[in-house]
Amino acid sequence: METFTYYPGCTLRTKAKDLDTYARISAEALGIVLAEPDDWQCCGGAYTTAKDEIATKLSAVRALNAAKELGRPLITVCSACHNVIKQTNYDISHDENMAAKVNNYLQLPEAYTGETTVYHYLEMLRDVVGFDNLKEKVTNPLTGRKIAAYYGCLLLRPAKALAMDDPENPAIMEDFIKAIGATPVIYAQRNECCGGYITLEDKAQAQKRSAAVMNSAADMGAEMIVTACPLCLYNLRKNSGSELPVYYFTELLAEALGLKEASNE
Repeated sequence: METFTYYPGCTLRTKAKDLDTYARISAEALGIVLAEPDDWQCCGGAYTTAKDEIATKLSAVRALNAAKELGRPLITVCSACHNVIKQTNYDISHDENMAAKVNNYLQLPEAYTGETTVYHYLEMLRDVVGFDNLKEKVTNPLTGRKIAAYYGCLLLRPAKALAMDDPENPAIMEDFIKAIGATPVIYAQRNECCGGYITLEDKAQAQKRSAAVMNSAADMGAEMIVTACPLCLYNLRKNSGSELPVYYFTELLAEALGLKEASNE
């Protein structure tokens, strides 16, 4: 069994518990150990690009350094947490000035300079478990379901830092959908913004954007949408006006592995 340092993030403790629960039980079934650090802190939810702004990046560096000290890769499942942590890791690896400021502030026993490998849970399924192996583990294939993957803004961009998939023509979620026995639906809005971050500031625009995503998927025959982002899930469900159901990808993973009912007992 391979062990990862698991960073769940704040939302998975409150509004996105399903994303976390199904991720944990599925990982165990696939031979992956998710070991959560004792003292992780909020990642901040958004990555600040200001070069002179260091404080909001420190919690991500602490998580990365904890994984380094244990000699393990770090894994996340929330799109926002993954984006913040991976961008932090990339910048501290490529910006000596930033690395110096962070390490001067934290006073770690050994300087952190980007040694930890960061995975999104989907990357773990693709690169560690392997989608072919996942397919063999499926006991309840979701045959006949037409599922649209929604990537959103944060999972793939910026491409150089996240290095997860082609941000314009991604395949990782569609390959996941195939592995659990379903049929992926390709649609124009799958990697466009749903407007989630502006829900409080401009609800009308958030409604317009989320409706565009949902309608685009429905027009191509999708029966449901899957996402890895708690904010996207909330926005697509609450603001789009669509009746198309939206799920976390981990819930469908647990269902395909025959674990969903057991998790609800």
